[in-house]
Amino acid sequence: MKSDPATFAAPLRALGGALRSSEPVRAVPAPSAAALLLEEAADLLVVNLDFGAALRTCERAWQGLAEEPAGASLEVKCSLCVVGIQALAEMDRWREVLSWVLQYYQAPEKLPPKVLELCVLLYSKMQEPGAVLDGVRAWLQDPDNQGLPEYRSLAELHLQRVLLPLGLLSEAEELVVGSAAFSEKQRLDALQAVSAARQQQTHGHSGSEETRTLNQEASPRSLPFLYKLAQIFQRIREAMSPPLCQLPIQH
Repeated sequence: MKSDPATFAAPLRALGGALRSSEPVRAVPAPSAAALLLEEAADLLVVNLDFGAALRTCERAWQGLAEEPAGASLEVKCSLCVVGIQALAEMDRWREVLSWVLQYYQAPEKLPPKVLELCVLLYSKMQEPGAVLDGVRAWLQDPDNQGLPEYRSLAELHLQRVLLPLGLLSEAEELVVGSAAFSEKQRLDALQAVSAARQQQTHGHSGSEETRTLNQEASPRSLPFLYKLAQIFQRIREAMSPPLCQLPIQH
């Protein structure tokens, strides 16, 4: 019985149409070992709720990445941090988060913006913004970071979640006035926030209603994490498959 060539060509149309006989078949690169471990860690975190195993799997993946070039697998590295941070928070080991990520990036100014943002949200939520003060300072002062699109949002977060709660109002003003990342309106709004904080400080107020609420409700499990679980898995899929070879995700 003769085989129908259309039968073999059909699955290839999903990748952009049937291939001509003269065109070579492009093989889909196999996902790296670190990407596979990332997927396993995400399953352990989200499906199995085995937070310790998820963290250990992330650490195994990082060991493999140590042998790759510094610029390789940036999305995998960032996603491993997200899963690891969430696992530590779920185990009430949130105090270890900053030191855990720094063991892989060595210096705070080298942290990916989203990872640093997540650290700021975590420590400010747990009422320990001072733990990230020096790290965010170093990140914002690094010339390589000042041109990043995330720079302004991190500067605003540092202002609202770290400097103002710590009462570092002069430093907050210097950040706003000295940074070109703020538009004129954003600068005025930020300076108004600093002025309001100074008035509260002058009149002896202990903090805003929001701060008092956070003191009552602080819990690492209630963190507004930047990545929803669906976004984590989307990043994992992107890390494991090159864009040209990806199939559309069915919903």
